[in-house]
Amino acid sequence: MTDRPTGGPAAGPTAYLGAAAAFAVCMAGTTLPTPLYGLYQQQIGFSELMVTVVFAVYAFGVIGVLLLVGNASDSVGRRPVLLCGLALAAGSAVAFLAEQGLPLLWVGRLLSGFSAGLFTGTATAYVLELAPPGQRARAGFVATAANMGGLGCGPLLSGLLAEYAPGPLVLPFVVHLVLLAASFTVLWFLPETVPGARPLRTARPQWPALPPEVRGVFVPAGVAAFAGFSLLGVFTSVSPAFLAQSLDVHNHAVVGLIVFAAFFASTLGQLLVPRLGTARAVPLGCLVLIAGLALLAASLTWTTLPPLVLSALVGGAGQGMGLRGAVGEVAAAARAEHRGGALSALFVVAYFGISIPVIGVGLLSQPLGLAHAGLVFTACMAVLAAASGGYLLRRAHAHA
Repeated sequence: MTDRPTGGPAAGPTAYLGAAAAFAVCMAGTTLPTPLYGLYQQQIGFSELMVTVVFAVYAFGVIGVLLLVGNASDSVGRRPVLLCGLALAAGSAVAFLAEQGLPLLWVGRLLSGFSAGLFTGTATAYVLELAPPGQRARAGFVATAANMGGLGCGPLLSGLLAEYAPGPLVLPFVVHLVLLAASFTVLWFLPETVPGARPLRTARPQWPALPPEVRGVFVPAGVAAFAGFSLLGVFTSVSPAFLAQSLDVHNHAVVGLIVFAAFFASTLGQLLVPRLGTARAVPLGCLVLIAGLALLAASLTWTTLPPLVLSALVGGAGQGMGLRGAVGEVAAAARAEHRGGALSALFVVAYFGISIPVIGVGLLSQPLGLAHAGLVFTACMAVLAAASGGYLLRRAHAHA
């Protein structure tokens, strides 16, 4: 399925775990500010719409990098791209530490988006390629779990530190800088997996190519990823405001824990995929995601906490099933020389799911209120997930 390195240090049987750990650390930084947005609103003073815009700046940073250099690692190698991603993540943390207003928040989120854009497809391919042949299936889970687990650990870490430690807007980013330094060291000593990798300076902006062998599975996989990521986007951007304004929950650790629950459930949902098979995991994931959206609608309608927690768990599980199924289908269909670009293209679609619906909620929250804007969102995403799942079920039945 992958090419082994032709030179440099040999990959040990657990080398892919080191790459996955660095993956998780980088992604944790992208959600680190989630429980802190309320503190930034008090300190700087901005609306809920601006929270969604600040959040979406990150998503557009991810999309821009994926579109321009998403497949660069297929030619210049995985390690240089990932090391650059860690450097950008460190720059994001420094921007938040130096924060004096909205401009530096935007810079921090943009740099965070750049780092995630370099990591998502590249790190997924790198983990798969470092794994010994007998552990490829496990490595697929490890890669997607590192992605989702890292995203979940970010708000959990910052929420706990903000609530129970001094310097709530300082300490989380200092801790993240330490973890990034450790991750940089780990990646430095891992082998390259792209034979004949060219120097990094030769990299040129290039739209991610979608090879013909991938196109048949890409559209349904991309639609499912879009719907699942949109739910996670709402949890990481506007759920803290809903918890504070409508449910009177002001504990930063609780906010971080609820957001963490969605990503933790996503990781658990991915565990089910080997039993289901990737082809069945995507439509079933859409069905579970719809149930999670229904629970979110119930919480918004009756202004109560338990359905919100259940929504995080159920919706997160559905998103995880769909994501791992989509990654597995695309990775299996793509040849090694196209895998990084194909996975990057998949994550472009997924991150559009984080940005566009979230901004829509922010725009609608002013005339309709946050709860009603959330209800519009849940209805639209449920229709999209139902259409995707129904199409995949009909396609599977036609090919049976």
